[in-house]
Amino acid sequence: MALEHNARLYFGVLDGADTVNRALREGFARWAGHPETRRTHYFGGRYENVYVGPDRIPELVELLTAARRLAGEALGVPADTLQVGFWFNAMGPGERTLPHTHDDADELLSGVYYIDVPTESGELVIHDRHARATVTPRPGMLVLFPPDLLHEVSENRSGGPRLSVGMNFGPAKVVSTP
Repeated sequence: MALEHNARLYFGVLDGADTVNRALREGFARWAGHPETRRTHYFGGRYENVYVGPDRIPELVELLTAARRLAGEALGVPADTLQVGFWFNAMGPGERTLPHTHDDADELLSGVYYIDVPTESGELVIHDRHARATVTPRPGMLVLFPPDLLHEVSENRSGGPRLSVGMNFGPAKVVSTP
């Protein structure tokens, strides 16, 4: 995955995305409705955040490792000094994600990785002061941005669901030993 940037946005494309995305899609389908799967942010009749980890979908490790490496590159720090929190976001036809930020705690960078992106399934809309940028996603694309940037996802006008993985990167927790 190579990193490109435009203003305050960073872009990458995952090598081997088709294979990884197939496994992520299948794993999400198996685990999203499982009673032990945690879900949060209930808006508009759906949970925006669905938490399924690498213990259930091992292919997440490849994605998260690549994303953490690019986040480190964007921040100018070694990847192993970062930790990543993540969640799946499945957005069906007619659904959208309201404007929000991710600067609630110690986040240094936020991001989204796209798995399934039907045509017209919504754009990432970034509001940066008095400017507005739209990103048309495609499968395998990773977008990184500062956590204090207000962003939203426009309405999914396609006939199918869009699936992505949201991420927040923060400093790795240091474990001290006596």
